[in-house]
Amino acid sequence: MPSPLLTLLIATILIVLIILVTWPEWGLVARWRRARRLTKRVLREDALKHIFEAEREGHEVTAKAIAGALQVTVNDAVELLAEMERLGLVEMSERGLRLTPEGRSAALHIIRAHRLWERYLADETGFQEVEWHSQAEHQEHHLAPAQLEALAERLGNPAFDPHGDPIPTAEGDIAKVESIRLSALEENAAGRIVHIEDEPEMVYAQLVAEGLHPGMEVQVIERTPQRIRFWADGDERVLAPILAANVSVTPIPRRAPEIAHGERLSSLEIGELAEVVGISRACRSSERRRLMDLGIVPGTRIEVAFRSPSGDPTAYLVRDALIALRKEQADMISIRRIGET
Repeated sequence: MPSPLLTLLIATILIVLIILVTWPEWGLVARWRRARRLTKRVLREDALKHIFEAEREGHEVTAKAIAGALQVTVNDAVELLAEMERLGLVEMSERGLRLTPEGRSAALHIIRAHRLWERYLADETGFQEVEWHSQAEHQEHHLAPAQLEALAERLGNPAFDPHGDPIPTAEGDIAKVESIRLSALEENAAGRIVHIEDEPEMVYAQLVAEGLHPGMEVQVIERTPQRIRFWADGDERVLAPILAANVSVTPIPRRAPEIAHGERLSSLEIGELAEVVGISRACRSSERRRLMDLGIVPGTRIEVAFRSPSGDPTAYLVRDALIALRKEQADMISIRRIGET
């Protein structure tokens, strides 16, 4: 015959398990239902973004395209689109599937949330560039309209995200920027980068590694089917055309390469003296503020004191204080040589 104490213990465990599973607010069943609802909402909102961008680019929206963009089966995509049609977010027209006014408004809210959050990550945090998109992909689904407007006000209502994409206004207006691909810029022509595509992630990581960013001026030296060779930020760079196609520029009047206006701090040798010309726009948020707090601003004189045995970092004398900078930091600082001490 089972012990009464053992029976009581088993009964207690069963009751606790039932509570854990069925409790209305935080039970496992309630959590599963919330997660399922959230997953469906996220898919729906991601589909809205995809349809909006397809419409802007003049592409036809199909269930197969939605399935590929959301990484779901075609059957799941068909069910999702049917649900969105029932909710009044999409409708069939002569040109295929289109957003309704309600669907467009919802899509713009998600796009505004994504791009404002990327702007926040770039300006206010220490997240690396390659992390901005994935972080914003998650956060965009959790920002209510009031939170979004508070964030926009905090950031000064920026017009563009850090990749150069226009941020929709609270009223739903979105700027259109005329541009061409860097891969299409003619030899000896110059342009200003206005947008860098952040997908696919692997391609974007390579562009980030090259130090490319919106606002940078470029001048094409050579354009062949194998490579695009160009000046940017004082250096000659080379990209495969497939990578250069992810960079958009607006043509500008041709002028001398930027290398004529300043060199990188990292190019100085021990004992050489220079004057700071500026800090690259690719240096953002806390890193930029740190350099400026150290006195590295235009007009400041800076001398190479010594290098570590490994060659990196290097110690610089700035306003009678020694500071250590890694090469990647020194690459962000443009200087004009003065001579040797």
